[in-house]
Amino acid sequence: MSPLAEALGVDPDRVAVLVDTLRERAETVATAESLTGGLVCALLTAVPGASDVVRGGLVVYASQLKVALAEVSRRALDEHGAVHPVIAEQLAAGARRRCLATWGIGLTGVAGPDPQDGVDPGTVHIGLAGPDGGEVRTIQAAGGRHEVRAAAVGGALDLLSRRLQRFSRQS
Repeated sequence: MSPLAEALGVDPDRVAVLVDTLRERAETVATAESLTGGLVCALLTAVPGASDVVRGGLVVYASQLKVALAEVSRRALDEHGAVHPVIAEQLAAGARRRCLATWGIGLTGVAGPDPQDGVDPGTVHIGLAGPDGGEVRTIQAAGGRHEVRAAAVGGALDLLSRRLQRFSRQS
């Protein structure tokens, strides 16, 4: 078992299946991660052969980097703050665009222990951008920083996996 997958409580076989599915479809993925600090990209790249499908990842903890690297709108940040579904959506779209990937994943949230800009700890917004458009899922995760970040990673993998299944049925 991958030490990272074990630490995050993620089934490494699930991650390998996701990478294999992307490879079989000749599709790629990229991330723009704030809350998770690159954990999703690190987990994906722990799978042998991931270089066929993982284009890259942007760690954009600072708001200035969300704008500069992930192309998040300064206006959206000013209007909504860094932890908002719109920001997750823009992070995903920016990762997809900037890394020239089929799929982009964007994550923002509050790991705690304190609220951020009036947003409670445990609030996580996960964005996904793909060839059939974008979507955002919001989850409330219990626990401390580690548990919230682990839930965010699991939620991101789940969202991509479900979307790949749905997208393949529509194609």
